[in-house]
Amino acid sequence: MENYVGKRLDGRYEIHDVIGVGGMAIVYKAYDNIDDRIVAVKILKEEYLANEEFRRRFKNESKAIAVLSHPNIVKVFDVSFGDRLQYIVMEYIEGITLKEYIEERGVIDWKEALFFMNQILKALQHAHDKGIVHRDIKPQNIMLLENGTIKVADFGIARFSHGETKTMTEKAIGSVHYISPEQAKGEPTDEKADIYSMGILLYEMLTGKLPFEADSAVSVALMQVNKNAIPPRKINPNIPVGFEQITMKAMQKNPRDRYCSAAEFLMDIEDLRRNPDIKFDYRTVFVDDAPTRFVNKVTSPEVPTQVIKTVSPSADARARFDEANAQDYEPVQDVIPEKRINTKVIGVVAGIGFAVLVFLVVLIAMFLKDGVPALFVGKKIEVDNFIGMNYIDEIENNEEFNERFNFEISYESFSDGKEGCVFKQDPKAGTEVPTGYTIRLYIATSGEGQIVPDFEGENYQEAVNTLESMGFRVTLEPVNDDKYEIGEVIKTNPAAGSSIFAGSDVTIYYSANEDAGKLFKMPDVSGKTEAEAKKILEKQGLKVSKSEYVDSTIEKGRVVMQSPAEGSPVKEGDKVILTLSSGEVVFNKTIDIPSKVGTVNVKLYVDEKLVSDNSIDTNSVNKYTIQTKGDSAASKIKVYINDNPYYECSVNFTREPVSATNERYYSLSFYIDVRGMDVVAAQEKLKQAGYNNITVFELPSNEPEGTVIQQNPPHSTTTNLDKASAIILYVAAPQELPDDTEQNIENP
Repeated sequence: MENYVGKRLDGRYEIHDVIGVGGMAIVYKAYDNIDDRIVAVKILKEEYLANEEFRRRFKNESKAIAVLSHPNIVKVFDVSFGDRLQYIVMEYIEGITLKEYIEERGVIDWKEALFFMNQILKALQHAHDKGIVHRDIKPQNIMLLENGTIKVADFGIARFSHGETKTMTEKAIGSVHYISPEQAKGEPTDEKADIYSMGILLYEMLTGKLPFEADSAVSVALMQVNKNAIPPRKINPNIPVGFEQITMKAMQKNPRDRYCSAAEFLMDIEDLRRNPDIKFDYRTVFVDDAPTRFVNKVTSPEVPTQVIKTVSPSADARARFDEANAQDYEPVQDVIPEKRINTKVIGVVAGIGFAVLVFLVVLIAMFLKDGVPALFVGKKIEVDNFIGMNYIDEIENNEEFNERFNFEISYESFSDGKEGCVFKQDPKAGTEVPTGYTIRLYIATSGEGQIVPDFEGENYQEAVNTLESMGFRVTLEPVNDDKYEIGEVIKTNPAAGSSIFAGSDVTIYYSANEDAGKLFKMPDVSGKTEAEAKKILEKQGLKVSKSEYVDSTIEKGRVVMQSPAEGSPVKEGDKVILTLSSGEVVFNKTIDIPSKVGTVNVKLYVDEKLVSDNSIDTNSVNKYTIQTKGDSAASKIKVYINDNPYYECSVNFTREPVSATNERYYSLSFYIDVRGMDVVAAQEKLKQAGYNNITVFELPSNEPEGTVIQQNPPHSTTTNLDKASAIILYVAAPQELPDDTEQNIENP
């Protein structure tokens, strides 16, 4: 297998490092000297060049991702299908796989899982709309960036759903723990196979376990076909009932009983986000494969439970999906020149997508779970005022702006905005943010308006967040109404279902009762010192009940989170909890080490400095946790086993969350362990491995005669042991008793 490191492909791609090895290809980090960017180059292994099936799968991957353009899908830039070399040039992603993240965390918080599912389902819906079925959805094929962005990768066994109707081999394709029953049986597959795999992935995130595990792949495949999974809440009772219902619906054995589309799946995810107490009743009443859905709305006793019957869920889901995500999909392409579409994609890749605005609170909670808030990193600078600027002419290629910020672009219909110009930005001008922070710019375009969602019975602050994220200007109007709980939305003006342009005014009427004149918005004290925050809060009659610290690179003692959150309804006398920065961040990473090779010496180096030196008994332990602090933007972490390089990665301690990039494992095996074997068999095994210089010594022992009781060099010696080295085997021999045997036995 040829190593391309140090070589240049087609005079353009300079290969630097191996960053991944798969079943049929090797992925390299490379420099594109024409477009001046770092890329990932996936090269088909030489041994598969003559295999028509592997060549087909490799080419199929490039065809699949070439037609896709979505911020949550890895992009392809170039392909080459020569007879001697086949490769795909893709977007270079710095991050970890979702599988690694699950293994590190064990169980993913359900709110965090919502955040990930939102992005993955949007990516899948985009692929399905293009006729692409992934067919290998698993956490190993999903990348997680430092800022929380998801990237779906590896369309190697994808197919065009409107082309073939069966797999090429008529056999199960994909990772057996995640494949659908129809894949396991070799039956025709469509988009619902991906829905099933998403259910398995969701199950694993919520419980930390795979639903079906067995000793062989065949056994797992049979379980996918015949066995039902243990309900997730029996493993993790902290999961909302509605989330368990969503998971089990996606994992239905019969494709007819699953979600009709990723859009419908996402619709229920969104309903759960809005109301964590929601319960679904998927009792099947089919009309064109459409289940009746019962949604328990959170209302006062005077407002009865509503029953929503979805007669045509695929169309309804598609419509609701488009309404909630209009800026991400094809309607934009109808009115935006091609150059601007590319700009939009570049902007979205630069930072986190629309989902972050919707899931802002979830994202903060996600990183604070580690004590790693992603919103406060680096040196603070003020945000410029971009409103009114033409994005293409004044912002896109402006070096001054691009050196200080990342930009995320959203094109939206806006009644008063000039075509192509910024009509809204987040955060606002003058806000202090770290260097490299992502600024979301809303670019005005012509087109149809957006639909005002129905917020009746929901908390008014949730409605405010959603409407503002859609580009509307929101005002609040408290109303005394006994039918609703305090803070619940009564109605909006324009009414729910109205079509209006972004930038339009929307009034929210919410129940306030006797507190109508007392409620006000929680002020923002993020970035303030504890003393400054207390002064601001106490001035408005709020009380700081306690302050707690979390790891963070932001200056020590500054506020990184507050509860209640900014903008939440509060009144005089309410208590506030402040979360402050500790001023430092700990990097944690658990790696696998070789098992059952005896006691080994493990050394940890940070920037060539020895940090720890431990002896580990691999007969009982097969994990090693790296835990260290630092302040460098480019620290090198290295782990040595028995003084041989085993693992290395790069860590940026100035960015949050702190995670490993450029990870690499070195091949490491061990000298053969022949202890406990018959000496003749032990010698034969060593000779087969190339060790011929063998000497045998007998030692009195209680072990069976002829058994190897020790060996030198030790069995834990790594394979850099020269084949010509002398090998000594210590073999058990009968213990000899002195002449006065009986006396020694009686009087030892």
